[in-house]
Amino acid sequence: MLSTPIVKDLDIDKVYEPAEDTFLFLDMFEQLHEEQYFTNLNSNSTANFVLEIGSGSGLITTFIAQHNIIPRSYNLVSDINIVALRTTLKTFNDNTENTNCDALRCNLADSIRSNQINYLLFNPPYVPSEEIPSIPDADDISNTAWVDLALVGGNDGMLITNNLLNSLNNILALNGEAYILFCARNKHPQVVENFKSKWNNFQVNCVIQRKCGWEELAIYRFKKMS
Repeated sequence: MLSTPIVKDLDIDKVYEPAEDTFLFLDMFEQLHEEQYFTNLNSNSTANFVLEIGSGSGLITTFIAQHNIIPRSYNLVSDINIVALRTTLKTFNDNTENTNCDALRCNLADSIRSNQINYLLFNPPYVPSEEIPSIPDADDISNTAWVDLALVGGNDGMLITNNLLNSLNNILALNGEAYILFCARNKHPQVVENFKSKWNNFQVNCVIQRKCGWEELAIYRFKKMS
């Protein structure tokens, strides 16, 4: 079993605390690592740009880098929460000697050039809610809305995820892959079918699915083929 990075001094009033969804990502990447999935896939590649959107504590990106799960990777993280970005970089530096990590304060992948990302990771705000709080000013780091923004995703929990899915073809490089988490209330089988009907240049499959407490969670792989 691969060791889990240590997250020190996490301010849970401002940054999402790692939970079942976070650890489902870790379990998935450990499973893929044991299968040598990324090693076999990237035997001839020179570099891989890995982007985690909404990195929060930084646990997922740090885990991947710490154990060299994706060979020859350069790690990027994005978040609208500046405290989360600082926490991510601290977690990364506390657990790995790898220096290949940059943090961007932006919405989703808006600050990244098109068709550059080889691997995208997204544990989105997926909890259904009647409304989503407004984004505070960047300097308003004491605002508790930051944690709410990491959790809630509108009426069906899909508001933010749909925005990403609509941009995915423009974000990923050829043969790029996105790993996106859904809960059962997101109605992910229907979401996937709708996506495939619109984007026939993608292969989509469920990589891991598990009942986690009161939630049923699943992570899908969206692979851009052309």
